[in-house]
Amino acid sequence: MKSEKQSSAGKGLVPVERGMLEDLVGYHVRKAQAIIFDDFMRAMAPERLSPGQFGVLVLISANQGMNQSTLAKALGIERSTMVAVITGLEQRGLIKRLPLATDRRANILALTPKGELLLDKVKAKVRAHENKVTARLTAAETQTLVSLLQKIGG
Repeated sequence: MKSEKQSSAGKGLVPVERGMLEDLVGYHVRKAQAIIFDDFMRAMAPERLSPGQFGVLVLISANQGMNQSTLAKALGIERSTMVAVITGLEQRGLIKRLPLATDRRANILALTPKGELLLDKVKAKVRAHENKVTARLTAAETQTLVSLLQKIGG
């Protein structure tokens, strides 16, 4: 599949040769990720929720008593980045840090009632977004794609 790019004169599309990029999984995954991310951000604009923030809310909801380190590992992001995400969600009143009973220096994460309401509200929007970005795939192709990406991602 050849890509086209707007010419600098703005008068039309010109073909762009991709060279070896055409055969690289990473190139196609990154292109697809950019499209998926952009659509997600448009769909979630009223809620001001990014894909990463949505993932955090889902994992906290599904794993009661999860700490920040475990959450960061589950999402495959740096712990320092996780702290910033958690702080932002906490400032919005969507999650709270609770001291661990056995170790007051450690915190567990929980959704607030406001966070639970938001997560419930956006789940249908996320499903609609997923259906939109996979519209050109059959259900079997979508399942195969997810399985293959899980193999790569571990």
